[in-house]
Amino acid sequence: MGGGLLVAGTTSDAGKSVVTAGICRWLARQGVKVAPFKAQNMSLNSFVTREGAEIGRAQAMQAQAARVEPTALMNPVLLKPGSDRSSQVVLLGKPVGEMSARGFFGGIGGSSPGKALQGGRQEQLLGVVTDCLEQLRGTYDAVICEGAGSPAEINLRRTDIVNMGIARAARFPVVVVGDIDRGGVFASFFGTTALLSAADQELVAGYLVNKFRGDVSLLEPGLEMLRGLTGRQTYGVLPFQHGLGIDEEDGLRVSLRGAVRESVVAPPVGEDVLRVAVCAVPLMSNFTDVDALAAEPGVVVRFVDRPEELADADLVVVPGTRGTVKALEWLRARGLADALARRAAEGRPVLGICGGFQVLGEHIEDEVESRAGSVEGLGLLPVRVRFAREKTLARPVGAALGEPVEGYEIHHGVADVQGGEPFLDGCRVGSVWGTHWHGSLESDGFRRAFLRQVAAAAGRRFVPAPDTSFGTLREEQLDLLGDLIETHADTAALLRLIETGAPAGLPFIAPGAPA
Repeated sequence: MGGGLLVAGTTSDAGKSVVTAGICRWLARQGVKVAPFKAQNMSLNSFVTREGAEIGRAQAMQAQAARVEPTALMNPVLLKPGSDRSSQVVLLGKPVGEMSARGFFGGIGGSSPGKALQGGRQEQLLGVVTDCLEQLRGTYDAVICEGAGSPAEINLRRTDIVNMGIARAARFPVVVVGDIDRGGVFASFFGTTALLSAADQELVAGYLVNKFRGDVSLLEPGLEMLRGLTGRQTYGVLPFQHGLGIDEEDGLRVSLRGAVRESVVAPPVGEDVLRVAVCAVPLMSNFTDVDALAAEPGVVVRFVDRPEELADADLVVVPGTRGTVKALEWLRARGLADALARRAAEGRPVLGICGGFQVLGEHIEDEVESRAGSVEGLGLLPVRVRFAREKTLARPVGAALGEPVEGYEIHHGVADVQGGEPFLDGCRVGSVWGTHWHGSLESDGFRRAFLRQVAAAAGRRFVPAPDTSFGTLREEQLDLLGDLIETHADTAALLRLIETGAPAGLPFIAPGAPA
């Protein structure tokens, strides 16, 4: 086939990630060898591939939807925000330095380790991302690209490498997704198209409505009028569906919409539920770690930011963060640090993951991430952390609580564990656990063993379900996404787009992009 498609959106969170994953799963079920691709991603939720490269978790999940192994080629540029104005730039899976938004979009320079970018500008990355895309096209029958934000962000079009920039370079057709649940979807479709240049508009083949509630026949007159106004068809109307989920890209906000949380309807196996409170620390990263807890019948997961919300929690999780020192300051300012100390003294369970593990230690030496120097931690675990310039990216495998475990590591902090009981390369003291391993709770046997210990320490008559498989739940989610595309989209028309490109003669919609 050798073709492809770009899934763009009228806005951020329009459903691009979900639609891309759904198309990948639908194609894979048709026997098409397909790969996902996102040229540039901004996310604090990331993943480590088997080759030791860091990419966005959404692209890793899309690769799972496509039934292929994720690689750095699928997300060559990853931006990990460290503040409102700066991000760590990860190029081809490896960090190459911190960059302000102005510096990134205006020009990338600086010293090692970003030598490959010295003196360049963002548009020079187009060569990098198109090379990755061409490598994927040489290996797979089809590549389904995900855009970012909106293609009509006219202030960024000159340096765009993820929306129309990559579509133009690859001559890929574009389908624009709109979230009708937000309202204004017809204006968004029309306005998005009308703000693109004539050359960009030539590739916009049509639209896909997402999250529709109600009778589709009521929508059809609007779709016909939209076709009359733009000369472009709508390739499907996807219904609003509870239980849809793919790993969130945006770690800067808390979302409890994950499908794993909504899909479990079975009652608790034991007499009690287990309540889990997750501290919503600043720059929270890989909060998807708690999805596996929420997959268990009878486990209730919520995000909290006040000390009183820890009072009835059976387990408190301090999650990963891109700002360990900032998270520590936040915990202290809000009174959560004192609440965690009280829990530890009372023998009530606390789990720290990655940055959360570092926060629970005795001392942090940071001249890299925050450049704060020496900072005292919460002192709940006998650990001293020193931030290294080289980032640890690993896929560890081991055992804990008598069960096999695997996970992944993404951190600059190097932990010197000086006591306690070993626990996943971290340690445990009493009811306080700490580890750098993300994803460990997705190992079913280990998760059940851990929850049994939490329940015992909390005095709850909670019993983990003996047959919950997190991997099976994820596969069911991805099949549900594939079902949505297969049932509610014009798959024959989508296949033609992927194989032959955008239809010829698509009309220009005035006014087009401003000069």
